[in-house]
Amino acid sequence: MLRKTIALICLGVLTGGGCAKKADKESTRGGSGVSQMAISPVVMGAALGSVASRFLAVRQKLVVVAPGAELAKSLEAVIAFCGTLQCEVISSNITSQTGEAAPWGSVSLRVRPGDVDKLTAFVGKQGKVAQHTTETQDKTTNVVDTDARIKNLTEFRDNLRKMLARPAVSVKDLVEIQEKLEEVQAELDGETARRKDLANETEKVAVEIEFRAERTTASVSAFKPIGDALRESASVLSESLASLITVVVAVIPWLIVIVPGGWFLVKAWRRAGAVTTEPPAA
Repeated sequence: MLRKTIALICLGVLTGGGCAKKADKESTRGGSGVSQMAISPVVMGAALGSVASRFLAVRQKLVVVAPGAELAKSLEAVIAFCGTLQCEVISSNITSQTGEAAPWGSVSLRVRPGDVDKLTAFVGKQGKVAQHTTETQDKTTNVVDTDARIKNLTEFRDNLRKMLARPAVSVKDLVEIQEKLEEVQAELDGETARRKDLANETEKVAVEIEFRAERTTASVSAFKPIGDALRESASVLSESLASLITVVVAVIPWLIVIVPGGWFLVKAWRRAGAVTTEPPAA
């Protein structure tokens, strides 16, 4: 009897969730026409169509070119300015110049829509804005669905609590209700956390700012060819030395045969020459 009661509550409150599926099974076993009480998906579509406002997730990206020596200072200035607005810093990163690698930095922010223009105007003062892109994603369906699940789960949890508070509840029923209550509460906590994430995406604008070091004309036109030539010369020299070492190593075993053989050939040649030059005996 208790399972049928829980199935009725679950089936009448939740739409399309895991609990509704379980309730369908329980109602089928009971042989009653409880499935007709399930809320039709059309209700969800009507609720979605009645939403006057849209929930949009807006993301902006700016690429700022500034002198390398001022890069860290510019990034810190943007973070400090964010503190004067309804703005929060999600992450920041700064990389100093190492060898040929130019300095680089980035910062990710979430800003109230009304403060976005102030932030971008301040960022424009830190250097030249080489790129500014905006992306928008409609999250209305996600928000409406999540709100509906939170509402239904909350009602179902409250009904379970009322059942738990009834007098003369057997121990078996008490354990079963408590287990179902914990399950529903866990689902409700998950949906609440998901709704919070959606609020961060739709109620604030995500702004990502990338700082790149400015490259001077002199460094590109004058010093870069010299550096390239030095690197190529070193590469040619190393290849030549490698070839010479290979030839020497290949010739060394043959010297053991060639040097003694050549010595014997020279000696035999001299002996033959000495014999031919001797005067005939009288």
